[in-house]
Amino acid sequence: MHGIAASQPYVIAVFLIWAGLMKLLSRRMRAQAGQTALARLTGATRAVPALRLVGLVELAVAAALLLPPVHPLDGVAAALLAAGFLAYLSYAYVAAPTSSCGCLGAHSRPVDLRAFLRAGVLLAAGLVAIGAGPYPPLAPLVLLEVVILLGLSAELDRYWLTPTRRLLVRLRRPLAALPPGDVPLETTLHLLRRSPAYCSASARLTSDVRETWDEDGVRFLVYGARERSAVFAVPLAGDDPAAIRVALVDEAALA
Repeated sequence: MHGIAASQPYVIAVFLIWAGLMKLLSRRMRAQAGQTALARLTGATRAVPALRLVGLVELAVAAALLLPPVHPLDGVAAALLAAGFLAYLSYAYVAAPTSSCGCLGAHSRPVDLRAFLRAGVLLAAGLVAIGAGPYPPLAPLVLLEVVILLGLSAELDRYWLTPTRRLLVRLRRPLAALPPGDVPLETTLHLLRRSPAYCSASARLTSDVRETWDEDGVRFLVYGARERSAVFAVPLAGDDPAAIRVALVDEAALA
């Protein structure tokens, strides 16, 4: 039990150092401060100063947790800060449901269950840290809790969650089992826009998709291209953009 309590200051400190440095050093985060729930709470003109003040408080609490001697008040300060996070998230969820919290980075996702769980984990860690003494921390436990906190942080989704989902889609290929005619048009367009054929002809295009049809496992898409039409041939069974072909034909040939 002593090792568990002694580990919590390190877990909380890692999180607070990250949060504080982001608020103080990230230009992008400060630029988007007016779009967060904090701006609703303090006013748009005070959002950046408030952001910096919170960052300084977070770094101060982190320093108190890491620097000896160990004192129960350090855990109390961490628990109070986490309780403040929960109160702020509750306010943001009610008063600005479409705004981000501005807690750890610049992103546009509104407050969700993961944000509340993250604050709850920090609050529990702060309460346990009140009983911390001069005992060595448990490194595996610190690592595990930090990973949990990172996993609950929507600010990091673009680094691990989104690539993981894309990889699973590639491996599972959920559209492969569909009959060719049932492949959604948006899926075809997404593949088309990533293709060398589309890039080579995009400067000539003068319209969006004007006509589509499927034939022999291939979806044909027709775009206007100045005095001609650009006809793209997209294989319905594959997902390789390099397999897409394009031809520029006279309007009369399609009549």
